[in-house]
Amino acid sequence: MPDSSSASPQRPENRVLVLFGATGDLAKRKLYPGFFHLMLAGLMPEDFRIIGSGRHSPGSDDEFREKIHSALEEFGRKELTDERWEEFSQRLSFVVSSADDGEDLAKAVQEAEEEIDAQGERLVYLSVPPSAMGDMVGMLGKTGIAKDAALVIEKPFGHDVQSAKDLNAALHETLDEDQIYRIDHFLGKEAAQNILAFRFANGLFEPIWNRDRIAYVQIDVPEKLTIEGRASFYEGTGAFRDMIVTHLLQLLGFVALEPPVALTADALHAERTKLFQALRPLDPAKVVLGQYEGYRDEEDVADDSDVETFVALEAHVDNWRWQGVPFYLRTGKALAEGRRTVTVGFREPPMRMFPLYGGAGGEDGFPGGDAADGTATDDGARGGVDRQHRARPNEVVFELSEEPTVSIELLAKVPGPTMELAGAALRLDIDQDFYGQHGLEAYERLLHDVMKGDHTLFTKAEEIERLWEVCAPALDAAGEEGRTPLPYAQGSWGPDEAIELPRPRGWRLPDTDA
Repeated sequence: MPDSSSASPQRPENRVLVLFGATGDLAKRKLYPGFFHLMLAGLMPEDFRIIGSGRHSPGSDDEFREKIHSALEEFGRKELTDERWEEFSQRLSFVVSSADDGEDLAKAVQEAEEEIDAQGERLVYLSVPPSAMGDMVGMLGKTGIAKDAALVIEKPFGHDVQSAKDLNAALHETLDEDQIYRIDHFLGKEAAQNILAFRFANGLFEPIWNRDRIAYVQIDVPEKLTIEGRASFYEGTGAFRDMIVTHLLQLLGFVALEPPVALTADALHAERTKLFQALRPLDPAKVVLGQYEGYRDEEDVADDSDVETFVALEAHVDNWRWQGVPFYLRTGKALAEGRRTVTVGFREPPMRMFPLYGGAGGEDGFPGGDAADGTATDDGARGGVDRQHRARPNEVVFELSEEPTVSIELLAKVPGPTMELAGAALRLDIDQDFYGQHGLEAYERLLHDVMKGDHTLFTKAEEIERLWEVCAPALDAAGEEGRTPLPYAQGSWGPDEAIELPRPRGWRLPDTDA
């Protein structure tokens, strides 16, 4: 949602892009393919240069380009023809630098900007460990690279409240807040942005988007993968700091914020800040931490590691719109499915007039299941209700996948001679309904926004610090001596205590028999 009133995205001005961590996994998987696709889509500057940098040289510029060529072949979304590669590769180079010495890099940036007559602010992507962030930003200031630059930084934005404040202070010694772009790729997803469109562009939904009509919200981001070689990162971070403080609470912000006065960066930031101020500090009794069986056997993981690989929690927003509505967040590694699902569940009618198909009702008058795994109970013995048609409360379900959908889950009459009801859905398939309109991948969208100077989908310092304050009670309790994450089997849905958290309705996922 850019501030520009034009319907057509504008091509950014000529500029130099500097990538720290230029030979890392993120650069190979997301950044180079992202810039390449933006170039093909006409959304890069007419002329630009990409200067990779890091402490160790990958060899000559030709050897560096060869590594990027391999990355585009493996991870790119567009065909890598010789002509396209020639156009892209001539813009690539690498310069060694470190926190102690950035003079050669500063000289290379200046020469490149003069060569292309750069008018736009240089983009500096700082993909480095949090421990190195302050020193690297200091080097950018000393060498002049930070002057008139847009700095993109990756999570985690600190480790707790104090470290987040320290990081922001270090950044602000060199840069103004409006030069800093804290990137969260979840917010760059088309499906996440559709939550805002769904709420504020359709008069059907905003009047019922409140505690009078909504019973619960679930933000569910399970992952099938294990840590897969990321032990050094995960042992120092854990699932809570990796996912909850950033991605999931930011999605909660999209679901719960008040209507902004305009769809601009400043207006949206103002509403998110107010919402996060209303977010109640987490109750440790409503937080479940888990660790998948076999985690301690992973390479580079400590034999007695108490790092959590799973989190489920209940959150509350203490304002007039959301008072009393629980927000359930769940994420973890080595779970049964890999999904990104936001579910908004609505209150039930005061009296149930219709029987449910096969008698597949739930407890306390709710049509959901009440089995220990959160699924419908005894479906086979009750008339063969499959999960696709199991009866749940009315729900709006946002699937935040690369093929996004929005569905409205309802009860409808089952064809036949009786007035029995079962679950059915009205479904919006974004790719199908907008066929031929090719969206941008999350990083592509966010990188383009940085080049346009659009902060709409990025996070401000005060938002980050407030979220750490909200999470502090849970993190402090998790760090107490004697508290360890609960074990859970790989391929499951986490510890039993987490499955029980959103009673009586249960988690929406799993929603299929697969």
